[in-house]
Amino acid sequence: MIIADENVEKYWIDLLRNKGFEVLSIKEKYAGIKDLEIVNLIKTTNGILLTEDKDFGEFVFAHFIRGLSVILLRYDQPRYELIEDNLLTVAINYHNNIESVFITITQHKIRVRKI
Repeated sequence: MIIADENVEKYWIDLLRNKGFEVLSIKEKYAGIKDLEIVNLIKTTNGILLTEDKDFGEFVFAHFIRGLSVILLRYDQPRYELIEDNLLTVAINYHNNIESVFITITQHKIRVRKI
């Protein structure tokens, strides 16, 4: 399951859902919950977080929280089409991944770091 952080644009949620991915939107179901509650949700559902919030990188790399997979979107709004294909590639390859990964998606590349 892909868990869309509260800051993720509806465009991305709709894109993924229209391609057949199961997406739980924090904004739709759990608006206002704290980041640590999101971390627990990811762990209990074996989900992967889709976010635009760099704070989740801090959880993984500075606080060494394990069992957490993250897709971090970095793009210039509103140029969605520049990273759309990269997001779909990552979703296909990692939405059911059992390894913890931190993935950064930009216009020019996909960076995958195993944690």
